[in-house]
Amino acid sequence: MGLINVHSYLAGQWTAADNGARPIASAVTGEPLAIAGQASLDTQAMIDFARTRGGPALRAMSFHDRARMLKALALELGKFKDELYALSYTTGATRPDAMIDIDGGIGTMLVYASKGRREMPDGHIYVDGELEMLSRGGSFVGQHVATSLHGVAVHINAFNFPVWGMLEKLAPTLLAGMPAIVKPATATCHVTEQCVRRMIESGILPEGAVQLVSGGLGDLLDRLDYQDVVGFTGSAKTALMLRSNPLLLERSVRFVAEQDSLNASVLGPDITEASPEFDIMVKEVVREITAKAGQKCTAIRRIIVPEALLGPVGDAIAAKLANIRIGDPALETTRMGALASAAQKADVLDKARQISAECRVLTGDPEAFEVDGADKARGAFVPPMLFACDDPDAAQAVHSVEAFGPVATLMPYRDLAHAGQLMNRGKGSLVASVITHDPAVARSLLIDAGASHGRIYVNNRDSAKEATGHGSPLPHMVHGGPGRAGGGEELGGIRGVMHYMQRTAIQGSPDIISGITGTWIKGAARPKSSAHPFTRSFDELAIGDTIEAGPRVVTLEDIETFAHFTGDTFYAHMDEEAAKANPFFPGRVAHGYLLLSFAAGLFVSPDPGPVLANTGLDGLKFMKPVSPGDAISVILTVKRKTRRTDEYGEVRWNVSLINQDGDDVAEYELHTMNEYRK
Repeated sequence: MGLINVHSYLAGQWTAADNGARPIASAVTGEPLAIAGQASLDTQAMIDFARTRGGPALRAMSFHDRARMLKALALELGKFKDELYALSYTTGATRPDAMIDIDGGIGTMLVYASKGRREMPDGHIYVDGELEMLSRGGSFVGQHVATSLHGVAVHINAFNFPVWGMLEKLAPTLLAGMPAIVKPATATCHVTEQCVRRMIESGILPEGAVQLVSGGLGDLLDRLDYQDVVGFTGSAKTALMLRSNPLLLERSVRFVAEQDSLNASVLGPDITEASPEFDIMVKEVVREITAKAGQKCTAIRRIIVPEALLGPVGDAIAAKLANIRIGDPALETTRMGALASAAQKADVLDKARQISAECRVLTGDPEAFEVDGADKARGAFVPPMLFACDDPDAAQAVHSVEAFGPVATLMPYRDLAHAGQLMNRGKGSLVASVITHDPAVARSLLIDAGASHGRIYVNNRDSAKEATGHGSPLPHMVHGGPGRAGGGEELGGIRGVMHYMQRTAIQGSPDIISGITGTWIKGAARPKSSAHPFTRSFDELAIGDTIEAGPRVVTLEDIETFAHFTGDTFYAHMDEEAAKANPFFPGRVAHGYLLLSFAAGLFVSPDPGPVLANTGLDGLKFMKPVSPGDAISVILTVKRKTRRTDEYGEVRWNVSLINQDGDDVAEYELHTMNEYRK
């Protein structure tokens, strides 16, 4: 087979590598594998294509349209996993490694597709937080909202995850309605290119939504402005160089970085050799050292254990690492493949030598190890290396040098305060894990070290069966960290989408704010419906449509019947003297849930109709007690509508209960599923 010519996808056209290309070698054999790159790029044409074609097309879609697009894209990519696995072998990744990358990336897209449908509106404006009352009478209010940026997101990704690294940035970007230019690391860009090809060929993406640069970016960053975003994953040195671009600084271009991280794992002082957590710690460490040959930004680099367990933990980890079979990643027996490139191998060995100057070697000799099915001299193979640092307070390199490969250092701590200090010596990391069965230990370390870590992963015998692992960033949770980890954030559910949107404070009357957000708010118009809202289809209902029903007098007999029927004989409902002694009650009062039942009886239409089901309520609050003899009325208002399936949509109703004096008694949000117009 000849060299793979890795193409770029620029302004809607596939462009082959030319005389400006760089060679790519197989991580396994060291033989030439591919070429990638162009001598010159029309970067302004790429930016214009994204801004004038991709951006408008994406912004014309609602959040739910984009979420459905992400789901379709993920399912389409799932058909081509095997071909992506096969390409991944050439990067040194085993099948399990490739699954972390490929299946993990597809899974991340599916999570964002689901979150987009469940947590974002079926519209173009995202409401961020609660309504702010800016005036005493309620005629002037404020709301934070977010809308899509009108630029392009430039994603500069690392070599270790050619698929996940792309998809975990693309999912929130596309959901936000922003086009992207993807620039993968050259060493593994042939895997990324194949993934992008399948996305483009699917026809699911609007034209201009995604472009690919295989090779250098040219002067692309110099042409960005305040509507654009740069998302970077890689070394701190490269991040500093990129984010220091004077034009990026001058134009206030958003820069989100995820970079170096000397992640730590701490074994709690409550753990002994006989504890289940001892074995959990060993398993976590071995997995993080060997998965992706240690080439994970979340891998464990520092193992911090009680002084008394330094020897036993070191022996247990070293014994397991010594049995790891290294070899051609395509072999089923291989547990750890190669590093991504010869350059990466040289860098890891150099960093390991710096670390070893302060440590004892527990296992791993780069000069003496076996490789199955490949030539270790030609491929980018190294063995798992475990060091022990007996004096971590005096050491420097173990807290400042990251060998981005299968290298970790074991070190002792005296007490919990000392463990927290050692965790923080890394000066900011993506993740730290705490292996303990004592909540007080986890709480203490969070207080001491949480400010230096983007994520704290706690595992023990109770969670081990389902825990996802120290080194697994999840789309639901923030991925990023302070200090040397870059100071940025990715993922984190809808938080990740917000990086590609502009938060804007809007102020005005309730009618104006309601009209902008598509959500009824207090003070906005409530037109009386000519027909009962429960007899109207999803399409026929309008925001603000209202029905008022009542009054109904609440009697002492009602209260007693409800108490005996339900078993809720709380004294405030049954004992006049005791109730009066409570400063909240004037005497015996109605049950809150009795009032909700009466409210339903007042507003529910009994006949079959477009309301299919009541699926819940949110935000229930009781404002004023109801005494026997009081009369309650209910005001039911359409608050928000969201299309859910092809058959029905969700309607959220504001329900207000008032007494005979017009005082608010209770309020909540009711959810129903309503059929569309037939």
